[in-house]
Amino acid sequence: MDIRVDDLTGPEIRALLEEHLASMHEISPPESVHALDLERLRRPEITFWTAWVDGELAGCGALKALDRAHGEVKSMRTAVHRRRHGVGRAMLAHIVAEARARSYTRLSLETGSAAAFEPARRLYESFGFRTCGPFADYRDDPHSTFMTRPLGGG
Repeated sequence: MDIRVDDLTGPEIRALLEEHLASMHEISPPESVHALDLERLRRPEITFWTAWVDGELAGCGALKALDRAHGEVKSMRTAVHRRRHGVGRAMLAHIVAEARARSYTRLSLETGSAAAFEPARRLYESFGFRTCGPFADYRDDPHSTFMTRPLGGG
């Protein structure tokens, strides 16, 4: 698997992110969808990666700098036909390693609370993420699960 920084211009990533946003809107009410569109993913505080297997897009993920010591996992998505093949696990490991390399002391995320998000929550828990309250600009939302984990810095 090849994980690399992506400039978000390729048709494959556009299609995967459109699928991601559509899926989030099917599962959650509009005010509870926190997935970012292409333009918001291009902000300078966000680094975006894609995972490729045999030249085919397998998944994506991003790391948003919230401040000098706190990062947020964003836009984790695995292509449907690549699910349960370790793509999400590899991407999350990559993001955690990058957060450590940046000397972040904490890494957080928001995911859905619906049953459809259970596999994602289990993945995050396997990496040491634990449920927490809202962080950054988030507010309490029954459709969201907030998770965080300490990193211990560099």
